Amino acid sequence: MSSLATESLPMKTEDMLIGALLRVPAQAIQRRLIKELNACGFDELRLPHMAVLQFPGPDGVRPVALAERAGMSKQAMNQLLRSLEGFGYIVRSDVPDGRIARQIRFTERGHAAFWKMVEILREIEREWSIELGQERFAQLKALLFVVWDSPLVR
Repeated sequence: MSSLATESLPMKTEDMLIGALLRVPAQAIQRRLIKELNACGFDELRLPHMAVLQFPGPDGVRPVALAERAGMSKQAMNQLLRSLEGFGYIVRSDVPDGRIARQIRFTERGHAAFWKMVEILREIEREWSIELGQERFAQLKALLFVVWDSPLVR
């Protein structure tokens, strides 16, 4: 961000809006995930694919549930799924209980990318813990979990 853009923004904690405080670090994490995944040979992955790959992952989930989770249309989700299927990260198959529905499964490559993401995220957590201090980082995670597990995010 340029200094001109930040001059007009409030910079005291109490003036910052919660959306920005959550969004900016999340976007930085996603950009880093994609950059490091690309460097590890998963070079087809782009930021939009995170809507599918993000925790807890798409394995065994129906496309409509993935679309709802990501807050996007079924059509947009199906475009991402076609892309990931074409790159060999997922397969779509019929639900085994005989209903007319599809579910997503990771391929071996998809599992490898997902577990590489976990590894990268663990490294990011180590870095944040060093930067914030172990106690403050643990508090941050604990507070975010309280929010995550509350009606605030529903």
